[in-house]
Formats: sequence, C-alpha cells, structure tokens
Amino acid sequence: MKGTFVTVFAALLSICGVCQPKQPALPLSLKTYVRDIRCDRMGNAGPSVQYTDLGQGTVHVTVSWDLTDTVRQDDVQIVISPAFRPDFHWASHLTPTDSNIIAQHVFRTPAMIVQSKQQQLVVVPDLDILGKRNNTSDPGSGWYMDMDAPANRLTLGLSLSKIKEHVLYYRQRGAIYAPGRRTVGFYLFTADDAERIFNPWQRPLAFCWEKWGRSLFLQGEPLPARNIPFCVSQTYQWAFGSWKKSVWQELQLGDKKVGAPVFIVNVTQSPNWKGDINEREVRSIWNQAWFSSLRSASGLYRFAREKKDSALLGYALSTKELALSFPQEDGFFYSVVATPMETVNKNGRLLHRSKGWDSCYFGNSNRNPYTGDVRQSPFHILDMSYTAYLMLEWYEELEKDERLVQYAKRYADALLRIQRPDGFFPAWLALGSREPLPYLDRSPETSMSVTFLLKMYRVSGDARYKAAAVKAMQAVIDQIIFQGRWEDFETYWSCSRYGSDTLVGRKVVRNDMYKQNTLSMYWTAQALYALFETTGDKQYLHHGQRVLDEMLMYQASWQPPYMYVNVLGGFGVMNGDGEWNDSRQSLFAELILQYGKTLDRPAYIQRGLAALKASFVMMYSPYNPKTKEQWERKWNFFGKEDYGFMMENYGHDGTTGAGGLGIGEFTIYDWGNGAAAEAYLRIAAHFGEKWMTDHLK
Repeated sequence: MKGTFVTVFAALLSICGVCQPKQPALPLSLKTYVRDIRCDRMGNAGPSVQYTDLGQGTVHVTVSWDLTDTVRQDDVQIVISPAFRPDFHWASHLTPTDSNIIAQHVFRTPAMIVQSKQQQLVVVPDLDILGKRNNTSDPGSGWYMDMDAPANRLTLGLSLSKIKEHVLYYRQRGAIYAPGRRTVGFYLFTADDAERIFNPWQRPLAFCWEKWGRSLFLQGEPLPARNIPFCVSQTYQWAFGSWKKSVWQELQLGDKKVGAPVFIVNVTQSPNWKGDINEREVRSIWNQAWFSSLRSASGLYRFAREKKDSALLGYALSTKELALSFPQEDGFFYSVVATPMETVNKNGRLLHRSKGWDSCYFGNSNRNPYTGDVRQSPFHILDMSYTAYLMLEWYEELEKDERLVQYAKRYADALLRIQRPDGFFPAWLALGSREPLPYLDRSPETSMSVTFLLKMYRVSGDARYKAAAVKAMQAVIDQIIFQGRWEDFETYWSCSRYGSDTLVGRKVVRNDMYKQNTLSMYWTAQALYALFETTGDKQYLHHGQRVLDEMLMYQASWQPPYMYVNVLGGFGVMNGDGEWNDSRQSLFAELILQYGKTLDRPAYIQRGLAALKASFVMMYSPYNPKTKEQWERKWNFFGKEDYGFMMENYGHDGTTGAGGLGIGEFTIYDWGNGAAAEAYLRIAAHFGEKWMTDHLK
C-alpha cells in the first residue's frame, strides 16, 4: 500500500505542478514558428528547459533532468509543435508507424525539416551533448528523432531501440537511467526567405559542417592524406597479387581472351582461411551502375601508365575488351557475364561453388522487381547508360579507341527511340521483345541517361542527343526534385526491401516522404551540372545545388563515439537503411568538388575530399589502425596477405560495437577498394596534383 500511495501522491504533485520546474516562455523569435515545446518528466524529475537565442533565426534549447534515484522509463519525449501547417517534410530516416524512431545510429547529419510556402522550421540535435560519452554509457541513453506529419509533431527523445526489416528502428522497452543529470539539446532554425525555402538543406548542412565537420577535417580526419597513395597501391597488390587466385577472372569469348576482377569475394577465400571456400554469390563480372568493372579498369589504367607497369596495364586493357564483348541487340546490351553455380555437400555443409567460365552466359543485374535470376533479368537502361558513358570517358581521357564510340553510339541511337513523350526513359526493357516494363518508368534513373547523352553530344556533335537530354532533364525537374521522389533500383530491390510491395511511387503517409536513395540524387545532381556546363544556364546549377545538398544530408558531419572506425565524410545509402562509409562516397566525391570549385564553396571542397578519404577507411590495412583492429576482432585469422581487403560499408545491419560488430565479410572490388582507387586517380588527373596537395590535409 505504501508504494501505491507514494506513486499516486507523486502523480498528484505532477498534476498540480508541485516539484516541477516551471518551463520558460518560448523566445519571441520562435512565436510564429513554434506553438509549444512539451517535455516529459523522467521518473519524478521534471524537465529544466533553457532557451538561448543566438540571433539570425537560431535558438539553442537544452532540456535537463536531475535524477536522485535510478529511473526505469521506456520513453522520454520532447515534442515540438510547429505553429503553421507545413506542406513539405524531411527527416533523416523513415518512421512509418508510431512505434518507429530515428535511432542515433543514423545521425549522420541529423535533422527534421518542415516548411510551408512562407515559413521554415529546422531541428538539429546538439551533437556536442550527444557526443559526450557519459550520454552513451548506459542502456537508456539512446537519442532518437521522430516526425509525424499528419499530427504536425516533431519529437526528440530517449529510448532503447530494436531493428526490424532492413533497416527500420522501433522503440524497445527496458531503458534504465542511473542517478545524475541527463541532458538533451537541439537547435531550432527558422526562416521565411525564398532561397532557404527553395533549398531547405542548405542551412543545417552548413551549420553542421562548420560546427562539427570542419575542425575534424582540418585535423586530418577521416584519414591522413599521405596514406591514400599507399592504400591505392595496396588495392592493386591485393587484387593482382596476394588474392589474385580468387579475384582475377579470365575467360575466352570467341577468339579473344578477356578478363576482370570478380564481382565479389568473401573471407573464406582468404589465403589465411583454413576452412572450405563458400562463394557468396554467383561468380560473375558486372558492368552496372553500382559494380562497374570498366570504371575500376580505368583507374588501373591510370595507375599502370603512371608506374609504367605493363602487367597491370594488360589487366586494364583486358577488362576494356570484355566490355566491348558484351553482345548488343539493336543497340541495347547486357551488363553481367556469369558462370553456372552448383551446391556441393562437404561433411554435411552445403557450399556454393562455380562450375567455371567454360559455360559462361550473359545476363543483367538481378537487383530488379522482376526476377532474382541474372540470366532472366531484363535490360536495365541505367546500367547501359552508365557503361556507355564510361566508354566515352575512356575514349576522351585514356585512349582513342574508336570502337568505344561506335558501341556507345549504337546504344545512344537506341535510347532515343524509346524516350517517352513526357521526356523520361523507361527503367527496364523485357528480354526478347525489348518492350518497356512498368516499374520506375518515370524515375530519376533517367538522369544518368541525360549525362550520357550530353557526353555523346560532346563527342559526336549530334544535336539530337542534346535535345533529348534537355527534354529528359526538364521531366526530372518537374516531377522528381521538388517531390523528393528519389526512387531507383536500390531503393527497393537490394538488401533494403521495405516498401517494395506497397510504397513504389507512394509516400510514407506518416512522414510525408518517399523512400529515398542517394544514388538517384547523385545522378540528378551530376546531370544538372553537366547540363549547366553544356548550356551555361545557371538555373541548372541552382537546381543541381539543391539536389546535391539533399544528398549531402546523408554524409557524416561528425564522429560519433559509438562508431568504432572513422566516419567523417562517409555516406549513408537511403532513409531506410543503416550503413556508414558506403562505397558510393568514391562515386560522389568528384561531383561535390566540382560544385565546390564552380560555386566557390570551401565547405563543399572539404566535404568532397572527406568523401574521397572516407572511401579508403574500411580497408584492412596498417594505414587504417582503428579499422584494422576492428577487422581483426571480427576475423582473427586476417594477416598481411589480406591487406587491401575492404568491405563496402560499416554498420550495414544498423548496429555497431567495439568487438567488431558492424564489420562485414566480403569485398566487392568494383564497389570497394577498386572503386576507391579509381576515384583518387581520376580526381588527381582532373584537378591536378598541385591542387590536391594544396587542399588535402
């Protein structure tokens, strides 16, 4: 009875306002933007709220609770209610139901943004407070955000979390708080000017980099610049030296012997592994928008030419020959060459093995909504446009092989024939009939075809390609950019399949957002930049910067204490996945630098270089001591023969830990170490060694 009386009495005191600190009134500068901010009690402790008006539409808020006893409380909320009705919403991650949260694991450049035609409100968690280790030392201290658009409510809170799907976070019971002070802090930004409403990410992006990212970058994070050339060399020593038996593949196509590094290898293929080899996926070679052997080969070509290494040059040229050997059908062509596989039983264990290249076949990427079978997968316009673009880039920059131009031209002419009346290009074509298929028939994947056609126009001078590109770009501007419809093949048909059955072409109602992927943001920002270069029209650059900034919200602007490798500058994938340091940063780096130089934005240049550095952070190497330790905690048999092995990302399943949790098991050369090496060599060639030396720290 005594315990019941104490509980009831405490509740009555709470209702009467006794023992609860009086919350101060909202600052005058917030009145027309925020209706109220409501804060939960933590146990019997009322919240102490402090507002600091920093001027220029910026208010810093701290909420503290002084706990005299241990508190068990599943959820603690700070609820911000906007004083206006937004028609635009953006947050760092999806929370489709009231049970979902945006866990601190995905706080890369964390923010919640709501705006109308006249008003904007942005919430950014205070990463200085979150970054203090005493705020992450007990199981109840996980920060989270949540955005409920229909209820017009933005929430910051404390809760444990669990993962379902791949990767959505849910509140989990069981949080415990020890006695002491608990503090949550955040910044509120308000604006009513047209430019900030046009580009809602510009302000939080600049703020987070200036406050947290810039100083870390100037200190040399995420990787000392002097280490990058050693990592590049280590990549090629790994692929064509210590791991060559598993990585390098040769095949006979007609009278030509061609080859390329294999699509994927895993730790069971290490020279130091003592067990049986189990191949993770179909043994294959890809020329696809992700995994491009031709892209990696161009980097190897640059490296071999610089080092005067004829053996490495031979590997690069062999891969180019393979790209030219992919069969074309009315201009369209395949993206994958693969071997038949078999399953063998060895001592009761089923092992996945290749039957060899003698019976290889051509197919397409199985990351699609139609089939998981490479042999049956439809033609993917995105993959073909990217490969044809790389062929023209090889022709312009490496060697004047006219076959590359003719191959690309056959495809370009075929591409023009299937452009939709509204300007978009379909995503997939059926095998055989080559008829357009329904999924993503009006998507930002079209942007890659814009960039390719502009390159084709530059090489050939044929104005048809430019006209088609302009028409396609306008379709993307009108129907994709301002709606935030960043849907592409990876958004739904890779590892994160949430929404593939119900969300394609539809928003998550609770968040008023589409499921979004950074690849299609990149292709669109790249296409807009290419169109600006081609036409000189600054409106393309203006729109491109908006898209670039949305993409940069997925880049890490700080170093969380719960990440056990360096992450500054690394990228996430989408608003429904958990990776850090994803290999796409090697693809993105040069575009960020291009915008930085053109717009004279030092922060973009720093972000671009940080992305380039982050491209090497996941490499198992003595030049990455923190990462090396994590690899060895996960795979204790790793040794010097494995230097160069590199997982495509970190924290893929949405969790990390000091004991190696978050470290993967495979390397995709064309979406990992080979891609990172190519990016560095390409950027050095385009920007010049002196420029690189002057800007890299």
